[in-house]
Amino acid sequence: MDTLTGLLEGPNARGAFIQKSLLNPPWAMRIEDRAPLSVVTMVRGSAWLLPDAGERVRISPGDVALVRGPAPYTVADSPGTPVQIRVGPDQRCSTLEGEDVSESMLLGVRTWGEGQQGEGSAVMLSGTYQAPSEIGRRLLGALPTIVVRPAGAADATLIALLASEISRDEPGQDLVLDRLLDLLLIGVLRAWLAAPGSGAPGWYRAQSDPVVGPALRLLHEDPAHGWTVEELALRTGVSRASLARRFTDVVGEPPVAYLTGWRLTLAADLLREPDATVATVARRVGYGSAFALSTAFKRVRGVSPQQFRSGAAAGATATAGAAAACGLPRTLVLTDAAQESA
Repeated sequence: MDTLTGLLEGPNARGAFIQKSLLNPPWAMRIEDRAPLSVVTMVRGSAWLLPDAGERVRISPGDVALVRGPAPYTVADSPGTPVQIRVGPDQRCSTLEGEDVSESMLLGVRTWGEGQQGEGSAVMLSGTYQAPSEIGRRLLGALPTIVVRPAGAADATLIALLASEISRDEPGQDLVLDRLLDLLLIGVLRAWLAAPGSGAPGWYRAQSDPVVGPALRLLHEDPAHGWTVEELALRTGVSRASLARRFTDVVGEPPVAYLTGWRLTLAADLLREPDATVATVARRVGYGSAFALSTAFKRVRGVSPQQFRSGAAAGATATAGAAAACGLPRTLVLTDAAQESA
């Protein structure tokens, strides 16, 4: 398993909030749902994505945009259109006066807006990831606030399929929509990671390194193994000093520190499983006992595994995410060269 595959398995849609919006100008919606990640694409018409800080960006039919939360943003037909609708954390829609229009503006299955089915000068598809896994956060935390993959690279067939499936009410429909949303997401992520100068994290760039790439794959394929720098160096055919130096230069941290972070990320996901115990999780990620995992977990995360699982750390996690989003956001529109390299 390559490094990217392991991380892309994290942001897996499970019952994601997916909706088709039919809109007539002037329209503007304030998104305050605090979702960690949203995917937006236009089927007809155009829209502006307006973060509170950073560059605004226009999306046209076939473009696919990722918007990283939890900071609020506005989506509108024009940058100057006043906000008319607010979307809250529970995906309830209300006017500025507080009137709930979630039900009154329903047009059918997963369809909302003005007019009748098939009408609306703008048709927008949106999908919201409610809670990416810890593995997903490791990847998503590196994203700019907005990433746009232009229509020339996006899979038009996939978008058309999502548009047709979104209003159907068949057995297993939620699963179908979740997987279509995942495919759109992965397409944008791969293009972003491959784009020159995109700010992709060191672990992605390291995959093509002849020394660090094989070492990373070993760590990801068997994180529970008792890896040492000496063994990694032996398996990759270089000296211990060369591997340690090269790994730190490319990835940004030494091999053992990277392995610790990866193990604790896996542990955080496993702790959410109902039947998992701290002891079983410890064995699965390479710690000899529940005590050893608890010590490492609390040192890095600031809470014990039990506190993390019970939700005591939920507020701290949300606060940390909000603080990260309060920095100057970045907007990235991928170029043709980046699309081709992806």
